Amino acid sequence: MASLGFSCPTSSLLFSSSVVNHRRNLQARFIVSCSTSGSELMSKSAVSETTDRPRTSLGLKNLTEIFWVDVHSAEGKPLNVGLQEPVTIGCSTLEQVENVAVRVELSNGCAGWGEVPVVPWINWNQATVLEKVRKACEFLSQGPPVTLNLVLYQISEMFPGTEFASVRAGLEMALIDAVANSIDVPLWRLFGGVSNSLSTAATIPTTSSAKAFDLASKYCKLGFKTLEIKLGRNLNADIEVLQAVRAGHPHCSFILDANEGYTPKEAIEVLHILNEEGVAPILFEQPVHRDDWRGLGDVSNVARHKYGISVVADESCRDMIDIQKLMEENLVDVINVKLSKFGVLGILEIVEMVKNSGLELMIDSVAETRLATGVAGHLAAGLGCFKYVNISAPILFSEDPVVGGYEGEGKEVFSNGIFSHEMEWNLLSRTEERSQMFQWLESW
Repeated sequence: MASLGFSCPTSSLLFSSSVVNHRRNLQARFIVSCSTSGSELMSKSAVSETTDRPRTSLGLKNLTEIFWVDVHSAEGKPLNVGLQEPVTIGCSTLEQVENVAVRVELSNGCAGWGEVPVVPWINWNQATVLEKVRKACEFLSQGPPVTLNLVLYQISEMFPGTEFASVRAGLEMALIDAVANSIDVPLWRLFGGVSNSLSTAATIPTTSSAKAFDLASKYCKLGFKTLEIKLGRNLNADIEVLQAVRAGHPHCSFILDANEGYTPKEAIEVLHILNEEGVAPILFEQPVHRDDWRGLGDVSNVARHKYGISVVADESCRDMIDIQKLMEENLVDVINVKLSKFGVLGILEIVEMVKNSGLELMIDSVAETRLATGVAGHLAAGLGCFKYVNISAPILFSEDPVVGGYEGEGKEVFSNGIFSHEMEWNLLSRTEERSQMFQWLESW
């Protein structure tokens, strides 16, 4: 895993003149360094405890009840980013990322940013999302001042349930970010203040064994200690990919993500083959179809008791009812959450649900830029309860439309403040002096 840390400020601003007049000179950066031992990190939490500042929390819940939100303007625009190569997610293949960025500016001049991922499991396109965001932004801009709690509730009423979760998430991010910016508090403190750093795995998407070897070798050189490998196409081909990854990165820890691709029998066979080779993944994610509850439980029992491997539910946890079922029937060991599936408030609710259940938590990303993964990083670091973290989607991009807001250390590569795809990994940070501020190459 790559180690990520939040630190003090240096970033440039690239805004149109109409925007910069409302801004204060608030700055940020993000520090990235290689972790020491992947096995050490995964045996504890993926979050490192802060050592240079006290563990304090301002409390988002309290803030939502006392901070009044007066929206001056709100808008959404396309956020299109190229990929180094097509990425397969489950049964869908992405040629490029076509998301929507959301910007909310309050009457005090402070702005917040969010991102709506156009996720493959929802039958929407970017135009549909833009229209929904436009209506929400019109509502926010025309509404009277209300508490943050009320405006977040209004957004949840406009976009209820799983279908609208990604839109809800983008709007929640922007509103919470604008409020955090208003009080000059980094989100990791607002979300709990446990830590200002964390570690992330890197993803090897569904690909050939030759390409998997190349990616594993690259991530090994960059310092990643944990890899998530997308499998589930064909049992024999998957074994070849696993062997290639082990050859390219012999000492990595790895997560197997089957994306619902196996029958229970095939999933158990994969575990048996790996055990015969003396190789054990730290996690086996969504081995069977999302609705095969019995099969999921059967694979979990074998993985847990015979091989000491934890099984993760991803596609099988689509809402709070699913999570309740997974908990009550002891079907898995780990719950995978994403902002695009649950939103900010949804994840906070899930954390409360599972904290005394014995289940572990994993936070993941799909095809979000650093805009959304930055929020996920602050959420995970601030809460300190996510044992497993994989928010590495931007490393798959061929470009980065977000400028400033971070600085790299170690083996990372930067060019004029723009994140290079050759670097290890990073998140865009809110710092001690400010909340998130995103700058675009194209002016708004």
